[in-house]
Amino acid sequence: VKSWLDFSLSILLLAISLPLLLGACVAIRLSSPGPILFRQRRVGKGGQEFIIYKLRTMREGAEDGLGAVLATPNDDRVIGVGRFLRATRIDEIPQLLNVLNGTMSLVGPRPERPELTQAMVREIPGYAERWLVKPGLSGLAQVRGEYSTSATYKLKYDLAYIHNYSLLLDLRIMAETVRTLFTRKGV
Repeated sequence: VKSWLDFSLSILLLAISLPLLLGACVAIRLSSPGPILFRQRRVGKGGQEFIIYKLRTMREGAEDGLGAVLATPNDDRVIGVGRFLRATRIDEIPQLLNVLNGTMSLVGPRPERPELTQAMVREIPGYAERWLVKPGLSGLAQVRGEYSTSATYKLKYDLAYIHNYSLLLDLRIMAETVRTLFTRKGV
């Protein structure tokens, strides 16, 4: 049922968001040189790496010489239109393609970058348990946490989701995600 719901809702959400997505693509193209779509390696179910798709919100080459760095609330690498795309979560829409190709679900723990997960697995007991399920476009940690919530604290929400999974919980998280989009709270 979860796979069917992921597929059906992803198709519907892509169709509904297409005009918004096209407008965002034009805004990125006009505001900053570089590709519109951003691809990045993430870690998913079973610890397997996959490519995640997002709209580009940072200047081209933002991590050159820095390596993997988490974004901060007032990150100067973010392009002008990128702030709006991040605040409204429009930059996340292309991840619906990840849901359609089966590397992600609509709901689950957010996937992290391999470079960052290596340290988290060493430093945070139980971190690798997040890989028992597909990563999600949204999750319990995203609707209950804040942008600055620590990885350790987010893990508590992720594990609560994994160990208490139900279709009803997924629907509840989806509803809270919609609320989060309008209030701009959450991670």
